[in-house]
Amino acid sequence: MKGESTVMTAPASQQEAGSVTQEIPAAGSGKSRPAAERKRPGRLSEDKRFKIFAGSANRKLAEDICTHVGVQLGESKLQRFADGEIYFQLLENVRGVDVFIVQPTCFPVDQHLVELLIMIDALKRASAGRITVVVPYYGYARQDRKDRPRVAISSKLVADLLTTAGANRALFMDLHAAQIQGFFNIPVDHMFASPVMVSYFRELNLPDLTVVSPDAGGVERARFFATKMQAPLAIVDKRRTDLNVTEVMNVIGDVQGRTCLVIDDIIDTGGTLVKTAQALLDAGAVKVYAAASHAVLSGPAIERITSSRLEELIVTDSIPLREEAQKLERQGKIKVLSVAGLLGATIESIHMETSVSSLFS
Repeated sequence: MKGESTVMTAPASQQEAGSVTQEIPAAGSGKSRPAAERKRPGRLSEDKRFKIFAGSANRKLAEDICTHVGVQLGESKLQRFADGEIYFQLLENVRGVDVFIVQPTCFPVDQHLVELLIMIDALKRASAGRITVVVPYYGYARQDRKDRPRVAISSKLVADLLTTAGANRALFMDLHAAQIQGFFNIPVDHMFASPVMVSYFRELNLPDLTVVSPDAGGVERARFFATKMQAPLAIVDKRRTDLNVTEVMNVIGDVQGRTCLVIDDIIDTGGTLVKTAQALLDAGAVKVYAAASHAVLSGPAIERITSSRLEELIVTDSIPLREEAQKLERQGKIKVLSVAGLLGATIESIHMETSVSSLFS
C-alpha cells in the first residue's frame, strides 16, 4: 500500500489476549491498492517472482535497497503481544516467489533473531519458491569457536536455526570470521563493505596514509584495504584480558609522522578502537581515522569515542545508529556510508543467477 501505514491489528482472539500493536509503514506513496494490482517500478518491475521483505531491525536500509533494485518493499504485518511475543503475517501472495528478507540481527539481538526466524517460517508455510536471508550484520559471529572450556559455539547454533527455520540461501556482509560460512549447509554469499569504504577514502585523499589492523585477527582485512589504497600496513599487538576488555601492547610498523586509518569489522564498546588510536598517537602518528562495517556501539562506546582523539569514525548503515550515535554524526565525528547499492546489486545478481564476485572486480 502506497503512502499509508500498514496498521497491525490482530484478530479478535489475539486482542483479547492483550496484544500490543506496532506499525510498519509501507514503502512509497499514493493510494492504497491490492498487492496483486500494484505495479513495481524499475528493472524488475514486471518480475512477479521477485520480492523483498523486511523486519523491524533496519527498515530504512531495506527501503534503500528496494529503491536501488527498483521494486517496492513487500507488505507485511508485525505486532507483539503485551508479553513481547511476536506475531507476523504476510500481506502478499508469495507462492513460488524468490523472496529476500532484510534483517540484521543487531540490538536487541535476540528479539531481531527470533523475528527473522518467524518471518522465514511464515514464508515457508506460504510456499515461497526460495527464501534468502539478507543479514548485513550477523549477531553471535564472535562466538565462532571454543576458546574457553564449557562455552557454546553460538555462531554455529544460529546458522542451524536459520537453516532449520527454512532459509534456502544466506547473504552476509563482513562476517567477523569468514569461516562462519562453513557453519551453513546452504549456499552463502559473503559480501564486503570495502568497495564503499575505499571509494570514500580515495576521495578524502589522506596524506601519508598507513592502514592499521587493531589486532592480529584483522590483518587480512587491513592488508586488502592497504593494497587498494596503495598504502603501507601496520599492526597493533593487542591482548584481551576479559570480555570487552582489551589492553594495547605495542605498534608493529612505522607510523611516525603518518596519518593512520584503523580498519575493523565491528566496533562494540569502543575499548579496542580508543586504545589503538592512543597507541598510534603515542608512537608518533599525526592523525588517526577509523573505519568499521558494523557500528554496534554498545555500553560506553559513545562516551569513549567522544572523548578520544579520533578525527573521524566511518561506518556503514548495516546497523541503524542509536540516538546517542546520531548526535555524533551531526557533529561530524561519525560518518555513515550506505551499502544499500552494494547489497541491492548482490540481491539482483542472486535473483538473476549472475556472478556475484564480478561486483568486486
